[in-house]
Amino acid sequence: MQPSYLTRHPGLKDAVSFVGFILLVFVGTLLINTFIFRSFSVQGHSMDPTLADGQRLIVNRLPITASQLGNKQYFPERGQIIVFKNPQFVIGSMDEYIVKRVIAFPGERVTVTDGVLKVYNAEHPTGYEPDLAWRKDGVGPKSPSSGEGLDTTVPDNTVFVSGDNRIDNNSYDSRTGLGTIPTFDIVGPVSLRIYPFNNVHAF
Repeated sequence: MQPSYLTRHPGLKDAVSFVGFILLVFVGTLLINTFIFRSFSVQGHSMDPTLADGQRLIVNRLPITASQLGNKQYFPERGQIIVFKNPQFVIGSMDEYIVKRVIAFPGERVTVTDGVLKVYNAEHPTGYEPDLAWRKDGVGPKSPSSGEGLDTTVPDNTVFVSGDNRIDNNSYDSRTGLGTIPTFDIVGPVSLRIYPFNNVHAF
């Protein structure tokens, strides 16, 4: 029986095996990043003191994947920290991906008066301060909030987001010119801080 071509050329066989392995790794990484999780680094101080510049995060893609499989629109939970694609991104001018906290949903009214951010909805027709629930153990939104005079209603298919560093101009977000975020731009909720190693934290 005649040996196969690859058997007669072991060097070529090794090269084909190596290329096949690289392709499998590439496809596997692509599938994981698309459907399971992605990793991002925090840049800047807009989320201080909750997240700091240079920290590494794992973003959970599974809720997005589940919504897509069910042909449903994905909405994060109020108070979740999410990563999303900057709807105003221009190559070379600003960050393509941004991390912020979810404040309000379509149809809800958001105001900033005397440095206090409030959300108005059917459950809270006179408004309430969502920040109070997220300030604990020395982390969470800072106060007073900038954006004085803000009074807006969140449009359909979007969410209102803000950084936790709300003092002065430390966070470019839905209060300060970024606008609300289309749900299709959301990458997913932050599930884990993996770096620095002495400050690993699940969200």
